[in-house]
Amino acid sequence: MEIIVRAVDVGSGNTKFVTGISGADIRCASFPSVAYPSSADTSAMPAAEKRKTVCIPVGSLFYEVGPDIHLAADTFRAKQLHDEYTESPEYMALLRGALSMMKVPHIDLLVVGLPVALLALKKAALEKAMTGSHEIGAGRTITVRKALAVAQPQGALVHYAAEHEKMASIGTEQSLVIDPGSRTFDWLVCRGMRLVQKQSHSINRGMSDVLRLMAAEISKDIGTPYRDYDAIDLALRTGKAPVIFQKPYDMKRHLPIAESVAQQAVSTMRQWIETPESLQNIILVGGGAFLFKKAVKAAFPKHRIHEVKEPLYANVRGFQLAGQNYAMTSLATPTPSDRAPGGGA
Repeated sequence: MEIIVRAVDVGSGNTKFVTGISGADIRCASFPSVAYPSSADTSAMPAAEKRKTVCIPVGSLFYEVGPDIHLAADTFRAKQLHDEYTESPEYMALLRGALSMMKVPHIDLLVVGLPVALLALKKAALEKAMTGSHEIGAGRTITVRKALAVAQPQGALVHYAAEHEKMASIGTEQSLVIDPGSRTFDWLVCRGMRLVQKQSHSINRGMSDVLRLMAAEISKDIGTPYRDYDAIDLALRTGKAPVIFQKPYDMKRHLPIAESVAQQAVSTMRQWIETPESLQNIILVGGGAFLFKKAVKAAFPKHRIHEVKEPLYANVRGFQLAGQNYAMTSLATPTPSDRAPGGGA
């Protein structure tokens, strides 16, 4: 019997997960980290068009999650911006939603991530919560034999080393991984693959702060509350003006606000880095990489800043690789494989 390894990264903005493996290609998918609660299973209710969501039972409630959650949720979107997020029913619903969409019969090793500042505090409890049987909707369950929680940017380092064929050499190098996410701005200093704890940390200064401050500036300008964070986020990423009151709105005047958040986060991180001249790799990943790149380059002007393809999935792809390596050496079955029924290989 062959091992099934899977990885999930439940972030405050998006839930990313591995759907399958084909050779060196690790296929991923994601959906917004929004869990819409109800007292009944909404998947059984009639609808004009079937949504791409699943309804997950957690405790006494059902939580609808998935790519089309915007069609189910009301206008209030609670964000789990607190350090107990991993203990919340919303986190469990998002995690189980990802498990449901993987379409595997069971998981021998599940790798999940934590912000750097929470790793020591939450690792054991999260691994325990992830292990065992999970209800994934429609009367289905999936069993996770073992779970492994790692620092989120550590996954990105593994992915970077594999993508750039540095797995053999990176063990002797010192690296800085920077991961601006939705809620947290994480950074990780490693010697080889080993974490340098005293120089690694995370702060609550991510893309959600950028969007909130931009929304406040737009609200003042148009004279009415404006909270379409998704529209602001899309505009920042594409350069295309959001439509407000049926007209394109020029956000360029507010960009210094966005840049100030990045500068504050990077400036705080810089104080933790004791010997920047010794860093051989500086790797920028995460959903907010595009906005934080300028501030990172200003903080390390003599370094080349490395990026990876699809930075949103850098962590979860690295989790998958780390999990496969762990499985080969620590689990009973000899060779990790994706060739289980429904595994997508």
